[in-house]
Amino acid sequence: MKKITILALHLGYGGVEKSIASLSNILVEKYEVEIISVYRLYDKPAFEIDSRVKIKYLLDANLSPNKKEFKEAIKSKNIIDILKEGIKSIKILKLKKLEMMKAIKNIDSDIVISTRVEHNELLSKFGKDNVIKIAQEHTHHNGNQSFIQRLVDSCQNIDYFMPVSNELTAFYANKLKNKKTKCVYIPHSLDYIPEEISRLEHKSIISVGRLSKEKGYDDLVDVFSIVREKKPDWVLNIIGDGEERDVLEAKITKRGMINSVILHGYRNKKYIENMLLKSSIYAMASVEESFGLVLIEAQSFGLPCIAFESAKGACEIIDDKVSGYLIKDRSKVDMANAILELIDNLELRRSMGEKGRDNACKYSKENISVMWFDFLESLLNKQ
Repeated sequence: MKKITILALHLGYGGVEKSIASLSNILVEKYEVEIISVYRLYDKPAFEIDSRVKIKYLLDANLSPNKKEFKEAIKSKNIIDILKEGIKSIKILKLKKLEMMKAIKNIDSDIVISTRVEHNELLSKFGKDNVIKIAQEHTHHNGNQSFIQRLVDSCQNIDYFMPVSNELTAFYANKLKNKKTKCVYIPHSLDYIPEEISRLEHKSIISVGRLSKEKGYDDLVDVFSIVREKKPDWVLNIIGDGEERDVLEAKITKRGMINSVILHGYRNKKYIENMLLKSSIYAMASVEESFGLVLIEAQSFGLPCIAFESAKGACEIIDDKVSGYLIKDRSKVDMANAILELIDNLELRRSMGEKGRDNACKYSKENISVMWFDFLESLLNKQ
């Protein structure tokens, strides 16, 4: 049986980590699959991974990112704590690179898939010549020229580069046209297509994601405050956690919306699915989004979706005015008005939800599995 190794930073919560879990669960049906993860953040991965997949952690559980602790030490102005956390941070960063470098040198797989630019660089430099090297990138460049150049340079000895959208694949294919690296696009997959869909009758708007600045939840709260003026009986449910939670809580409290905007924190898959079934609109306020698997998940439950056009990945998922709305110029008023239009029209919600579900079916595990197996078998047959 052929063997595939996937390189990961961690297996906690996040879009990259969700995609790693889904891909592993696909590939293990035909290959021996191993995940090499730098950090062990939890006792078990945040997302379900098939028991046949072997997971190897490079650093002990006590050696995990201490960014939060370091910030708190600086804020407290405690010199001893600052030194302690600073030294620990340097140690972790050094070990993070050193241990992954050693692991890559010792990989005995037929194919290695890297999932971050820092690991692309190490795989490109230290990966064995007889190994098929595949690099992935899960974020959008957003015109950042230094990031684009770093990513292109990281593919120097990479055989195939796999961005997460058609738009990014075309973009990087042009950047890499004189290189050995070939660009290939295979979309992320849904774990399954649910049989039950939302009736779209609950007065609930939902959004799922990490509470960080680039996800735009601060803007989403502003949007909902406009909606709430006309529809005070509707609720915004936000599922996820992150460094912006305190900021959001303060804003929600200040605006007197603690009963209208509910922060659920991190929740498991079943909890999120139940919430999607009890929701009528999915809203995304991300500043940037390379793909947006959460939109497809929402579509699979029959929800119409709304997002800002700045989240480029959303533009490949939402058919504007057909399965949802794409809002130009990050206009909060326009997004609020689109939400209000959906709130006032159940038939429109159902029509858009139906079109979205049709789109979601394209990303079924069965469909994406065929694409992956066809691609990998073509590579392995050349060896």
